Amino acid sequence: MPPKKAARPHGRTAAPKGAAGRLRVKQVRSGIGRPATHRRTLEALGLRHHQAVVEVTDSPAIRGMLFQVRHLVEVTPAGEK
Repeated sequence: MPPKKAARPHGRTAAPKGAAGRLRVKQVRSGIGRPATHRRTLEALGLRHHQAVVEVTDSPAIRGMLFQVRHLVEVTPAGEK
């Protein structure tokens, strides 16, 4: 009997085609006056200045960070402008 294929974890989706699992993140609001955890999250994402743009790998950890600072950033797939 052949071994069974491993099932995908529930809720996990494939990365968008062409983007290779990358997200473009732009900081649109300042971290000044925000809680320290939000400022540290922006820095962990690589956003050092207002209006900075970085590309990050799409992963559950990054998605959690983006959720925490969703009011300060804009997120688009890396393939789009």
